[in-house]
Amino acid sequence: MLELGLNTEKEVLFVLDEILSLNGRSAEFTANTPLLGAVPELDSMAVVALIARIEERFGFTLDNDEIEGTTFATVGSLVDFVEGKLAGKLALGRT
Repeated sequence: MLELGLNTEKEVLFVLDEILSLNGRSAEFTANTPLLGAVPELDSMAVVALIARIEERFGFTLDNDEIEGTTFATVGSLVDFVEGKLAGKLALGRT
């Protein structure tokens, strides 16, 4: 099981690098790094692939109404979203 915090950020960066084929560029990303509209590789198809990989990597399912463009605004907003889902999962006792 992944711990919340720094490990979550590292895992999200790994997934971004993997799905977007960034070849290690995500290592330079910070929480304030813009994603949607700023990273050319993050197009609509990549968002779908990213969502699927996040679900698989972190062990939760996203409903369509949970997903908004603001979730992918920055690395930090994506990490916050994943941590929120993980916290909800832990609170429900589904580890």
